[in-house]
Amino acid sequence: MEKQKIDPRSLLSTLWIFILFNMIFRDLHQFANKQFVEDLLVQDISEQLVLVFGIILEIPILMVVLPKILGETANRWANSIAAITLVLGMLSTVPQADMDDYFFMGVQSLALVGILYITFKPKVIYRLSAAR
Repeated sequence: MEKQKIDPRSLLSTLWIFILFNMIFRDLHQFANKQFVEDLLVQDISEQLVLVFGIILEIPILMVVLPKILGETANRWANSIAAITLVLGMLSTVPQADMDDYFFMGVQSLALVGILYITFKPKVIYRLSAAR
């Protein structure tokens, strides 16, 4: 087994893609629930609330690109603020969450912990690979 370096910036970008896919597919998954669709049609959702949801969804989209172009200090700040914002967004949905919501929140939380770890700890990350 030999060690291969993994670029932390690429790993951060990949984790943000992972979180983004989880957010999107969690929302799509909800449409299989008849009650969710009925509740959605009955609710009067304001333009301001739609804007807030759009901003929250834009965070992981933006974070796919930013780790690759920002310097180390700016990367720490951007990843920290983005991760904390998403955690707060997830916590705000806990009162109306169901079992699958908790599952997706757990998966996303693990990825966010990974992002914070990579952001503050290692300069170099290694993965083991079979020697050739």
